[in-house]
Amino acid sequence: MKLNKLLIGAVSAALLWSTGVAEAETDLKIFLSSQHRPEIWRKVLDQYEAKNPGTKVAIESGGNTSELQAQYLNTVMSAKDSSLDVMILDVIRPAQYAAAGWTTDFAGKDMSAFLPTYAEANTVSGKVVALPAFADAMFLYYRKDLLDKYKIAPPKTWDELVKAAETITKGENDPELQGLSFQGKAIEGAVCTFLLPYWSQGKTLVSDGKLNFDKDAAVKSLSLWKGFVDKGVAKKNIAEVATDDTRKEFQAGKVVFAVNWSYAWNHFQGAESTVSGKVGVARLPAVPGGEQASCLGGWEFGVSAYSTHQDEARKLVNYLSSADVSKFMAVNAALLPTYGSVYSDPEVLKAAPWFADAKAVVETAKARPVTPRYNEVSEVIRTTVNAVLAGATTPEDGAAQMESRLRRILR
Repeated sequence: MKLNKLLIGAVSAALLWSTGVAEAETDLKIFLSSQHRPEIWRKVLDQYEAKNPGTKVAIESGGNTSELQAQYLNTVMSAKDSSLDVMILDVIRPAQYAAAGWTTDFAGKDMSAFLPTYAEANTVSGKVVALPAFADAMFLYYRKDLLDKYKIAPPKTWDELVKAAETITKGENDPELQGLSFQGKAIEGAVCTFLLPYWSQGKTLVSDGKLNFDKDAAVKSLSLWKGFVDKGVAKKNIAEVATDDTRKEFQAGKVVFAVNWSYAWNHFQGAESTVSGKVGVARLPAVPGGEQASCLGGWEFGVSAYSTHQDEARKLVNYLSSADVSKFMAVNAALLPTYGSVYSDPEVLKAAPWFADAKAVVETAKARPVTPRYNEVSEVIRTTVNAVLAGATTPEDGAAQMESRLRRILR
């Protein structure tokens, strides 16, 4: 009897121990954009799992645009869904999500190692609400082979770009070759479209949460982009062009100059690209007498306030935002680092030589308006830009409407 009791006790203990192990295993889910190389992030997560036995991380991917991602995540967060632990956020969203109570903060996190602009973007009211995933900015991509052929230097002003585009398209005599492609569709990229020449005039839009609108600068910005259409430098239906449309057109060899984000570079060098080895990258041009300006992009990792694995999720995000992972993603996915030191790493420069010039662009890029009501601000700007490019309104009327609508939002 004693032996049976001992055996039963041993078996029970073993079962309890086994159950404890099963309970100790943590299953995390991370949302990543399908546009941002989830297959490469999978390799990083595999490494993390190997270093952290008992933790499994599943990827949920989707949304080829910032808007689609936000729509999905807004639905998940509004429902207080606990199935999602970590989510990648456009750089414009950490402040919004923190204000809504949808993310938890990283108490005591030292942000000094990151590029300053990303430390600032992820810090709200003194609290670190998200950690940088990778950097981004808008660049001017150009056909290096064509500029070399016509002995033209990369343009530093929009006037120089127009002249270069007209010279090359006339010389090539290809009816399908566009001079310039940019985002004219009513998407987030159109906000940057408006702000690039607006900023170049030395103007700001929002200061300390208050509207700081310069109507004359707005008219000049809208007129610049509409002028590209009227001159035939950009195609007539540019109001229908989204971010990835620009990428596809340039990749197919149908564009001389393109305004796009860093993700496009990897596509341009791929096996399916007709411009591989023929692409140059530069800072975006300025208006006459103005300063060159770029639009800050980038993506951040936030921890859902509804996750039931808060500590484990924060641990994962700390790993994903580390310098080692930043380097790995730079080498293997051409995603811009969030650490200044990684830009000069020999392995990184061997994999992506253009990163040598990218750092200065990222560091000097300007952030879109920081306000909890950014979604409304964005909607006003992108729909106005789209209407002007489509010919539905004039730059003067568009600027007036934009000012009136923004004043109602940012009182």
